[in-house]
Amino acid sequence: MPGMNSGLNADDPTLVAAFRSALLHQLGVVAAIFILLLVAYWTVRARRAAAPPRPASAEPSARRVLRIGFGMLWVVDGILQAQPRMVAGLPSQVVAPAAASSPRWVQDVVNTGGTIWSFHPVQAAAAAVWIQIGLGLWLIAAETGWSSRLAGLATVAWGLVVWMFGEAFGGIFAPGLSWLTGAPGAVLLYVAAGALIALPFWAEGLILPVTGVFFTGMAVLQAWPGRGFWQGGDSGTLTGMVQSMAQDDQPHAQSAMVSAFASFEAAHGFAVNMLAVIALGLLGLALLSGRPRLLRVAVPAAVVFCLADWALVQDFGMPGGLGTDPNTMLPWVVLLWAGYLAAVQGTQWSQRAVAPLTATRLSFAALRPAALSRAMASASARSMAALGAFGIVLVGAAPMAAASADRNADPIIATAVAGASVAADRPAPGFAGLTDQSGRPVSLVSLRGKVVLLTFLDPVCSDCQTIAGELKTADAMLGPAKDNVELVAIAAGSTHTGAMYIRAFDRLAGLTTVPNWLFLTGSVAQLQEVWTRYERVVPKMMTGMNAYSDVTFVIDGTSRIRQEVRDRPGPSTASTRSSFAVLMSGAARQVSD
Repeated sequence: MPGMNSGLNADDPTLVAAFRSALLHQLGVVAAIFILLLVAYWTVRARRAAAPPRPASAEPSARRVLRIGFGMLWVVDGILQAQPRMVAGLPSQVVAPAAASSPRWVQDVVNTGGTIWSFHPVQAAAAAVWIQIGLGLWLIAAETGWSSRLAGLATVAWGLVVWMFGEAFGGIFAPGLSWLTGAPGAVLLYVAAGALIALPFWAEGLILPVTGVFFTGMAVLQAWPGRGFWQGGDSGTLTGMVQSMAQDDQPHAQSAMVSAFASFEAAHGFAVNMLAVIALGLLGLALLSGRPRLLRVAVPAAVVFCLADWALVQDFGMPGGLGTDPNTMLPWVVLLWAGYLAAVQGTQWSQRAVAPLTATRLSFAALRPAALSRAMASASARSMAALGAFGIVLVGAAPMAAASADRNADPIIATAVAGASVAADRPAPGFAGLTDQSGRPVSLVSLRGKVVLLTFLDPVCSDCQTIAGELKTADAMLGPAKDNVELVAIAAGSTHTGAMYIRAFDRLAGLTTVPNWLFLTGSVAQLQEVWTRYERVVPKMMTGMNAYSDVTFVIDGTSRIRQEVRDRPGPSTASTRSSFAVLMSGAARQVSD
């Protein structure tokens, strides 16, 4: 999908180093938030008499399991997002494949989020780490009241973003949908838990019945003929999925276990699918019944079934350095256990939970300094931890919002592809006697007083059109400053030097309407003289083969080279092209200043 592949290796050292640096800097911000909160908390409590302690929480056990269980899962997900391979590998190796078999409109939606990540990989990857760790800590710390409900709503909002853009709607619009392989998407379960936590009343009675309906529906879908689950062999749907999981980087024992199950499934596909259909159907009906005796058997059996599937089919969801969460089975275990507690404890918990969840009201009056001071004096350590966790979420949310609003790629991508730009301060080799696409003579002396972005391009080279496109985009980014900038290319290669090749190149590259674009050519002897002066960076020019420079020279108004911007278009993806354009426009601004 366009914009989803940065063309970079997932282990690219430049991006990994930048990612680690960003995390360390943001960790300092996180530490500063907690230090400031602690200082403020101690100061206020020392100056004010502590308010009477608040009554003990009457939070239902089921709600507590949901809140703490999913809080811990969010923290684990945030830690997994800190894996070095996430920066460059997530869009191309996780997000794009997840949407590949879905309808085109799903791919278009997913591509929107993938483009943001691939254009700002370091910024987006670091933001995801702190958002998810912050959400998890917030859920764990905020026990009751509006803060707890707000934490639940925040997980719903972020979870829906991840479910749509990161999980391609959990694959529910793709063929081969199965509970065994992760339908309806792990993050949708996080969303459901967050919604339950956010409710001003406790809807614990819905968990097991809704789960029962879902399990029954999944049993029917699993049994549906023609979907590849009844057949074994290498062509079986489940066999192929398990075999692919076994190929991920992981401990040998884990890989051997998954491979063994793949072999078993290939030999006994019908029996394995029959077991899955019967288990899902019986568990669904038992959960729907609501009978305590059945639930005491069905819920533990469902937990065991989930854990078996997590190990044998979903491969724990985390190997390979690109696992973003433990997949769906651990969230199902938490939901099942919470639903069981709610069912056996009855409605008395609902009645006790209403008061603490609605007692605290948030108003503008509560935001006045005096009111805040009183609230802080009577606050618990748990409340301060929740406030700090909210700060962690903001540490990630602010950069993510900035990345979403910026349509230009981060220049770190160009640095990763081609290496860092080289600072310089030496006279630019002169040239004269060349003519532009309109036949007008141009020399370096005639360009004095302006910033010149100079490169060497072959008129029939496709990669050269990419480089020219990057220069055109850089020119647009300069805005009014482009009036002081000239984009100059000199013909490379001794075969295609005629003006007709130059004009044809301009038409194909869409440069005919760029007033400050100059594509210079001349006789082979004249060009060879220029190539010789720049032979340190364009040694291929004298072979007569199609060639182009991998350097754009940034020349100031006094005809001195100030920077050499490395330009290797590589895969010519949207993010790399934009990144090089940002790099060159930035260099032009820097020299102009």
